Amino acid sequence: MKKLTKQYRDKTVKELTQETMILIEEIAKLRLSQKSAPAKDTNLLMKKRKQLAVLLTVLTEKKEIESLKNKKI
Repeated sequence: MKKLTKQYRDKTVKELTQETMILIEEIAKLRLSQKSAPAKDTNLLMKKRKQLAVLLTVLTEKKEIESLKNKKI
């Protein structure tokens, strides 16, 4: 997860929100597909959810930093 965190911290807030939307869509599709035909990797849904959690954490941090910078100026 450290690699993911480093990759996400290099991106802008706009890019992170786009990635969030993409991940949410992927998770929804995985949930639907697992009901009908389970995948070989049964842990894939859990991995995607964990990735989404890391992404949302970094996104919140970046937004908080931006709001602090705006208050100082």
